[in-house]
Amino acid sequence: MYDYDLMVIGSGPGGQKAAIAAAKLGKRVAVADRGNMMGGVCVNTGTIPSKTLREAVLYLTGFSQREMYGASYRVKSEITIGDLLARTQHVIGREVEIVRNQLMRNHVDILTGTARFTDPHTVVVEGTGRGDHNTVTAEKFVIATGTRPARPDVVQFDGERVVDSDQVLQLTRVPGSMVVVGAGVIGIEYASMFAALGTKVTVVEKRPQMLDFCDPEVVESLKFHLRDQAVTFRFSEEVSSVEVTDIGTITNLASGKRIPAETVMYSAGRQGQTEALDLENAGLTADNRGRIAVDGHYRSSVEHIYAVGDVIGFPALASTSMDQGRLAAYHAFGEPARELRELQPIGIYTIPEISFCGRTEEELTSETVPYEVGLSRYRELARGAIVGDSYGMLKLIVSTADRTLLGVHVFGTNATDLVHIGQAIMGCGGTVDYLVDTVLNYPTLSEAYKVAALDVSNKVRAVEAFQHRQSTLAAPPSVAGPASNGSGISEPVPDPVSEPAAGD
Repeated sequence: MYDYDLMVIGSGPGGQKAAIAAAKLGKRVAVADRGNMMGGVCVNTGTIPSKTLREAVLYLTGFSQREMYGASYRVKSEITIGDLLARTQHVIGREVEIVRNQLMRNHVDILTGTARFTDPHTVVVEGTGRGDHNTVTAEKFVIATGTRPARPDVVQFDGERVVDSDQVLQLTRVPGSMVVVGAGVIGIEYASMFAALGTKVTVVEKRPQMLDFCDPEVVESLKFHLRDQAVTFRFSEEVSSVEVTDIGTITNLASGKRIPAETVMYSAGRQGQTEALDLENAGLTADNRGRIAVDGHYRSSVEHIYAVGDVIGFPALASTSMDQGRLAAYHAFGEPARELRELQPIGIYTIPEISFCGRTEEELTSETVPYEVGLSRYRELARGAIVGDSYGMLKLIVSTADRTLLGVHVFGTNATDLVHIGQAIMGCGGTVDYLVDTVLNYPTLSEAYKVAALDVSNKVRAVEAFQHRQSTLAAPPSVAGPASNGSGISEPVPDPVSEPAAGD
């Protein structure tokens, strides 16, 4: 007899939902996590604090109001780290309590400490406090330990001058200049936040471009906007070393360039947090990035052990991790479950933000799929003027074969919310005609869908009119031949285009 039916290691979005789903099935469930990490990386060092920091930056800098009141407008002239983190700590504390309350309300036992396997059905949970030592057995396990920032061996991180994406939340002041190494999602998000604060930011990326999975037009818009905020980009460049002194840092590039800055932030990917689990005792292994391989039901190579969330790799999003945890619990106990839809939105919380769902123009072009594009710019919308966003845009990609939506790409205010309208229509197999024929609230940013839908419809109509004209001209002459006036003399048939009817 095992102590628990399910033992969940990690209390982040995936682990929390797995535990609650199993508890609602009537199973005995426990969750193990470190005392200072209730809610996982998502709540404590990742998604929640970074997005809260972004909101604090937007508010305190008055960024979204500068279109109306001028580039010098600020809610607070001297913004300190304390100002930014006060809001962050408040939200983190609230979210931790929500997670703890939800687990306790569903009668899930919480074990405080770091868990490690001693055999395939046994874990030891060791905390920092005296007596925090539990040995428990379980029939099934879900590993949801998340990830941590990957750190290159050639760089010395001191938490002050050279930091990773977790340590950046512990800075004691807003730096005047910063080098961001890595132009992935996390790197660009923080680069845009500090640029909005007035930090002179240089982004170094070894690839020739950033966010290559996004629509190129949207990425170009973001780059233009960041350059306007004095962000410098160094693409196809690699960092060879970082020198640190008491007055700042020098980042040395392989090309010979040297970049001075007060702070360097590394965003060089993420590493699965599996090194402390002693996976070999359970018969498991992780890859060189600490990730665990799973099948379509989130089952690992050991039949009774499942894994969900960032620790299994792509897409590594809090939103998908929640559903992965729920589905893993259902599969573990033979509960019928529908799989996740392939159509999932991506949100990037830069300033301004980006979100998209579906295909990009590049993908469709490479697959020779015919499409047309409809575009709407926020500056054309009354709501865009009201909120002070003249740079935002929404792009619809529509099939010219059946008028269904193939992709939705949004850049600007509320992009991560707006994308769900397009996602819902795409998920139901709807066409652009739905948007054309639907009344949307005025004035709203959602009107962008209406404008873009009319734009693409007009383009498709123009092509169809041309094709109709071509087919008409190519049609053979009428079998009846010329009209007769009754006297045996034929008369030409009037051209309805050039000879209007009487009374017109």
